[in-house]
Amino acid sequence: MKSVLDFKARKGKARISMSTAYTHWEARFLAASPVDCVLVGDSVATVVDGEPTTFAATPEIMVRHTAAVARGLGGSKLLITDFPFLAARKGIAPAVECAAALMRAGAHAVKIEGVDGHEDVFRHLVQSGVPVIGHLGLTPQSVNAFGGYKVQGKTDAAAADLLRQARSIEAAGAFGLVLECVPSEVARTITEALSIPVIGIGAGQHTDGQVLVFHDLLGLNPGFNTKFVRQFADGNKTVGDGLAAFAAAVADGSFPSKKESY
Repeated sequence: MKSVLDFKARKGKARISMSTAYTHWEARFLAASPVDCVLVGDSVATVVDGEPTTFAATPEIMVRHTAAVARGLGGSKLLITDFPFLAARKGIAPAVECAAALMRAGAHAVKIEGVDGHEDVFRHLVQSGVPVIGHLGLTPQSVNAFGGYKVQGKTDAAAADLLRQARSIEAAGAFGLVLECVPSEVARTITEALSIPVIGIGAGQHTDGQVLVFHDLLGLNPGFNTKFVRQFADGNKTVGDGLAAFAAAVADGSFPSKKESY
């Protein structure tokens, strides 16, 4: 999948797989994989830098990581980058500057959390030639407003409001929607109501695709255990075993060998 047109064409035909990436080496793994598309998430702040929230991911940080991932992908995958905290809330002109910087760094599209209060930003970016994907449900940039990382849309009123926002995002011209941590049936209703693909994370089985953090799906995030993550590899054990074997080989003098020496 190399373009937003490929992405949109998958609606109702084939499920979409998406993984985050933050660095060049992760991107090289993904470039060689069948994973459909890649997200440079503002979760780089929490996953890579150890911050408690995504707020620390500035436009400059997102530009740097986008460029690194773009080099690693080499144009092989659709690359989407998160708009960082409040970047869509400063008005149209600053949002355009942020989008321009991310696109120059190699992003093919941007992802924006929420829609109420900045629907004009969605519309202006789309009309300016910047593909935009929305993000609703548990939007991490609003974690303080939510009172923590909690499932959203659990009441009828909350579910109806999510559907309203989803339709607003579609009407603004977005090519897709990420739906995070909402009940499965709410996700099903929204997915069926929209003509654009809906990518779930903690949103059940009925969306058009799924996204997970690279480190989570490969078991590289020790101690992190949440209901919606499945570990498809035991990366923590593999890395731990490799480091232990290296230390042992150094200690017993078997590394480097004569063959590994100049």
